[in-house]
Amino acid sequence: MEKLIFVSADGHAVMNPDRWRDYLEPARHKYLDRLQRESQLFSKSMKLIAEVMLPAEVRPTFDKDGRYAAGQWRGVWDREVRLEEMDREGVAAEFVFPGDFRAAEMFHHIMNGTYPVDAVDAGVRAWNRWAHDTFGPAKERFLLISPAGSFANLDDLIAEATWLADHGFAGMYTPGFAGFAGQPPLYDRYWDPFWALCAERGLVMITHGGYGAQPGLAFCEIEAAADRVAAKGGDDKDFLAELTQVFNREFFSDLRCQRSMWQMMLGGVFDRHPGLKVMLTEARADWIPTALRIIDRIWAENRHRLPARRRPSEYWGENFMAGVSFMRKCEVELRQEVGVERLSFGRDYPHTEGTWPNTTDYLKVLFRGVSEPDVRAILGENIIRFLGLDRARLKAIADRIGPTYEAIAGPGPAVDPALIAHLNKRCGLNEPGQGESRAEEMAALVRSDLGRIGAPA
Repeated sequence: MEKLIFVSADGHAVMNPDRWRDYLEPARHKYLDRLQRESQLFSKSMKLIAEVMLPAEVRPTFDKDGRYAAGQWRGVWDREVRLEEMDREGVAAEFVFPGDFRAAEMFHHIMNGTYPVDAVDAGVRAWNRWAHDTFGPAKERFLLISPAGSFANLDDLIAEATWLADHGFAGMYTPGFAGFAGQPPLYDRYWDPFWALCAERGLVMITHGGYGAQPGLAFCEIEAAADRVAAKGGDDKDFLAELTQVFNREFFSDLRCQRSMWQMMLGGVFDRHPGLKVMLTEARADWIPTALRIIDRIWAENRHRLPARRRPSEYWGENFMAGVSFMRKCEVELRQEVGVERLSFGRDYPHTEGTWPNTTDYLKVLFRGVSEPDVRAILGENIIRFLGLDRARLKAIADRIGPTYEAIAGPGPAVDPALIAHLNKRCGLNEPGQGESRAEEMAALVRSDLGRIGAPA
């Protein structure tokens, strides 16, 4: 029986602070002491939240093999550790995005403080060179994605995108991930030379969870929480209570990710650049059927005034992919409405809310009883087709380490109920979908965009 080719649509990496000086241009080293202080506070805050999700009493349930306890999360910056964990979970290849709580990113992430745009762009270049050196020697296993910079200078952006394509990167974050003031909207023709390059060179645009937040916003919340606790002489327990008010699961259903999709669709971006690919990652998928119905209807009402020449759902079927991190059962059940060929699964290694180190068991619960063609499509074949990956090369890897369909979706031993309960709490495995609950809010946002895109609101 042919093994499943598993290409994880979501995984993360961060540069070890010990390497910052090696990759950052010397002119920006003056910011590193401040960045180190930010990194310590950021890591402390996220570790406190992680301990709530993965408390000591559940370690025997989710970490029976001791992978988490042994620090196998170190694959965020150690290629060999990451490959070991990919092999163990049957992952032939994996997207590598910036961002993990074990260290701060270098000026360019929403979890940083605010920095000058030249420092932000220098930090992006540093991450790209480090990621290439760290994961590039196993490029058949890693789909590297560049962070978003300031995008303040189009010529510099195109030069960096050219470097990425020349060095085998799969893509980069969509402009607007960090919402710098004065940035043109995605449908603006300002971006056309950039879109053209990405389409020509095969660089996919990644609209990741957290898209659209202003630089420094999240870190400012962390810093303010720490200040409030310090002012009242509180401890880590008080700090955690403050943090849980700031960070919750709404992060993964923020409408800004969804808004980027319809702005590009209605703004005619894919008419001008039909080869451009966009992947919505860690932004859920249960909202997509409702969104497409709304956008199609509003497009039909305003079609003669909008740049888009085709129904938005047509662009969805050609230019988009949903990289669904820690996919829920409700999203599998919606696969025909979303388009089973538009879905892909991401394990979000090694984030606390992701499926590692329990991905195999998670997939058994998620896909039990789902047809083999659908499982194969969602686990890897869709991404292979979407990005034009070397299937023969990935199949050779899968033949060595990949799972079988029967092992994932067949009638095998039941997964420990205690682990299922834990995965439901950690990943939302059995949570209900969004359905129509935000339809009015979504429609209002679409209509508010029409005036700027080309039709009266």
